[in-house]
Amino acid sequence: MEYFNEIINFIENSGLIGVLVGALMIVFESIIPVIPLMVFITINFLAFGKFFGFLISWIFTIVGCVISYYIFKKGLNKKFDMLTENKETINKYKRIFKNISLGNLTLLIALPFTPAFFVNIASGLVNMDFKKFIIATIIGKISLVYYCGFVGTSLIESFTNPSVLIKIVLLLLFTYIITKIVNKILKIK
Repeated sequence: MEYFNEIINFIENSGLIGVLVGALMIVFESIIPVIPLMVFITINFLAFGKFFGFLISWIFTIVGCVISYYIFKKGLNKKFDMLTENKETINKYKRIFKNISLGNLTLLIALPFTPAFFVNIASGLVNMDFKKFIIATIIGKISLVYYCGFVGTSLIESFTNPSVLIKIVLLLLFTYIITKIVNKILKIK
C-alpha cells in the first residue's frame, strides 16, 4: 500500500508530467494489459480527483482502445484471415462478433469484468466497422471508468454496498438506452 501511495504522490506533485504519466498508464494498459485497468483508473481518481481523474481515464482509455484496434486491424488482420480461412468454427464466431449490434457491443465494453483488450483485438481482427467500434467505446467506457474509479480497488465493496450496485446497474441501463438512441439516429447495423 505504501508503494501505491508513493505513485499517487508522485503523480499529484509532478504537474503536467503527472498528468502525462496518468494518461500513459491508461493507454499502455489498453494495449498491453499488464495490471488491471481498475488500478490505473483508481490512481487517477485519487491523484486528480473525481472529475479530472474520470476525464483523463475516460479519454485515454478510448485512445488506448483505438490504438489497439488499429494495431490488430492494420497489422494482423490479413494474417489472421489467412490462418483461419479453413476453420469454420472460428469463422462463425468472427462473423457473430463482427455483426454484434451496437447496443450489445456497448454493453459488453461497459461491463467492468469484460477484458477490454480482448474486445479491441477481436474488433480489429474481424475488421469491425470503426464507426460502430468507436461509438460503442466512447459510450461504454463512461460507465466502466465511473465504476472503476468510484468503486476503487475493492470489488467486494461494490457487492456489499447495495447503493453502489444500484448506481452501477442504473448507469449500465442508462448506457444501454443512450446506445439505442444513438443507434436509431445513426442507423448503425
